[in-house]
Amino acid sequence: MSRFKVNQKVAEELGLNQQEFEKIREIMGRMPNFTELSIYSVMWSEHASYKNSIRWLKTLPRKGAQLLAEAGKENAGLVDIGNGLACAFKIESHNHPCAVEPYQGAATGVGGINRDVFTMGARPIAQLNSLRFGDLSLERTRYLMRGVVKGIGDYGNSFGVPVVGGEVYFNSSYNANPLVNAMSVGLLKTGRLISAVAKGIGNPVYIVGSSTGKDGIHGATFASADITEDSADDIPSIQVGDPFQEKLLLEATLELNKTGAVVGMQDMGAAGIICSTSEMSAKGKHGMRIDLDKVPFRQHNMEPYEILLSESQERMLVVVKKGRENDVEAIFEKWDLNCAIIGEVIGEDKLYFYRHGKLVAEVPATSLVLGGGAPVYEREYKVPGYYKEYKKFSIDNIPEPEDIKEIIQLLVRNPNIACKKWVYEQYDTMVGTNNMSTNFPSDAGLVNIKGTRSALALTVDCNSRYVMADPNIGTQIAVAEAARNIVCAGGEPIAITNCLNFGNPYNPEVYWQFVQAVKGMGKACRKFKTPVTGGNVSFYNQASLDGKVVPVFPTPTIGMLGLLREKNNQMTMAFKNKGNMIYLIGRSQNDISSSEYLVSCHGIEKSPPPHFDLDFEYIVQNTVKDLIRFSLVRSAHDVSEGGLFISLLESGIPKGLGFDITTDAEIRKDAFLFGEAQSRIVVSVAPSRETEFIDYMLKTEIPFSVLGHVTRGECRIDDISYGFIWDLRKEYDTALEKAIEGVDGLS
Repeated sequence: MSRFKVNQKVAEELGLNQQEFEKIREIMGRMPNFTELSIYSVMWSEHASYKNSIRWLKTLPRKGAQLLAEAGKENAGLVDIGNGLACAFKIESHNHPCAVEPYQGAATGVGGINRDVFTMGARPIAQLNSLRFGDLSLERTRYLMRGVVKGIGDYGNSFGVPVVGGEVYFNSSYNANPLVNAMSVGLLKTGRLISAVAKGIGNPVYIVGSSTGKDGIHGATFASADITEDSADDIPSIQVGDPFQEKLLLEATLELNKTGAVVGMQDMGAAGIICSTSEMSAKGKHGMRIDLDKVPFRQHNMEPYEILLSESQERMLVVVKKGRENDVEAIFEKWDLNCAIIGEVIGEDKLYFYRHGKLVAEVPATSLVLGGGAPVYEREYKVPGYYKEYKKFSIDNIPEPEDIKEIIQLLVRNPNIACKKWVYEQYDTMVGTNNMSTNFPSDAGLVNIKGTRSALALTVDCNSRYVMADPNIGTQIAVAEAARNIVCAGGEPIAITNCLNFGNPYNPEVYWQFVQAVKGMGKACRKFKTPVTGGNVSFYNQASLDGKVVPVFPTPTIGMLGLLREKNNQMTMAFKNKGNMIYLIGRSQNDISSSEYLVSCHGIEKSPPPHFDLDFEYIVQNTVKDLIRFSLVRSAHDVSEGGLFISLLESGIPKGLGFDITTDAEIRKDAFLFGEAQSRIVVSVAPSRETEFIDYMLKTEIPFSVLGHVTRGECRIDDISYGFIWDLRKEYDTALEKAIEGVDGLS
């Protein structure tokens, strides 16, 4: 059945431990051949099986009145958004490929996540991304960033779906291992879902889309290992994308869905043909008989395991109703795409793969998949030694700054705070004319749902410094900030998807970070009633360089879906008119913990997360929802990285308006202006509505305070001028570009 010898050493080289190798032999009742062992190696990898994470993922809230698909049951989450429509959305990582080949790694990440959405029958209408890079003074960081951003832009722009939101952070922990998390959002009519299932004995199994080559073989295994000095030699693990082929596949797929001929469909991402055949079969409690000779190839002399494991892009597996073959083939011929019957559905829990007329692999489908035979582990975890050091921090040991103007200049030019226009200007943000945030910036991306009075509100959020300081609280904050952004845009949080980026799960301290993050996420999601619809776990995000293993900051990225039920309630962050009053909703704290100010101006890396109270956060958000609904505020913008001053600056920039505020004498000035205590939102109020605003706020018993008023352009604090908004904007807008180009002393 194979010319390759199989033994324990070979199994270990494929990423299988001795216990797993013995379990495979037990399942099969014999020694597997090399092709079969390769199948188990990818399907039992962490990337495909979630063997080290699923126990904890199952503790997350996964049910809700609006959910149409349970977490993990389909290619993406599915939520009822009213008006006879459903929203499919998901976020996934492509971290390891981007560390080795940033352009193609990012491009194929965008392609894969869009396929997850349109495989379900949904048309993608929006994309977001969350990016993490290392120290910008390093040429390697700048090289990775240029490649990733160009890869996302080139693929997404060609595919024709706008980028409506995202985030970019820099920290030295990501020097060798960047994080590239891509999110796609699509719409379909309720009841038109295409499920990832195979059933119906004798139904034909098609492979459609691009031809199959040797790119991406063992990609799932590659994603389940550390980045090392030799990872660049693993270029075959990096797939090559073709966005124009993907666009054709999208249109053909949506047309196919209208015929009613489809039984089930799944895209071929990680682990390729073997993943799609096994997962669809196991879900449908059937099996398949597959002839690998009938797969359209672009390379000759491929071994059976190479065909099965190839991650060549822009391919789908489709099971259709027997007798509808002509209808299916006519559609793919119209779109000039491969469409080949490679097998049929059978009535037993087996996958039979043939090559040149010979049986090359025979495996039980359920033995390969999560929830079937794939192993589930409960890893050891312990509190890291560094954790106590973070708790020792005291603001009393930090001198108050003498020159506030100097602090402002440093923060405005900080790459984690400065405008990310260098990034988003490379993306098409307006294709499709659905993006409501292009000319009216808000805390979340707003996407018009044409033909309705509603819009989607979308965001991705995670401050990994907070999570490093306290994974439980830091992840609660990530969920809370995502919800806060949606609320500030006028929306209502509905559900989340997540991308959990951590180091090696076999490291007890890393696994403790993961467990605590999941617990924090669960607590916050229950509070905001935002169930988890699915997502991705990405372990092994660490670099083994010069013999030292360095994990990235734990980064549980939250992708949140919200609904703006009435488009007239759209809220922006921009101050509207000179003379409008500026209020702070929430409570200022004597707190600079984990702030960009503390790190960049004082060099203090270790401190607790900023002040946060989940119950208080929830009440603040509900109050702001009502203020927007009753038209009592003209702008709303949350206080996050950089603190209150940066929030005011970002509210002033869109219309070139400044502010004149007074600080709180009971709070240190640096904490008041630059601290990142949570649950604070800056709003502006028209003088004609100020009395109503105050009356309403007094009824809520939520702390609020008047900060000052909007000016024609000058930025004043405590009767001292700190310049004009257009001068500050010039620094804010160009700082990141200067850093990337290595000018202005930033490299």
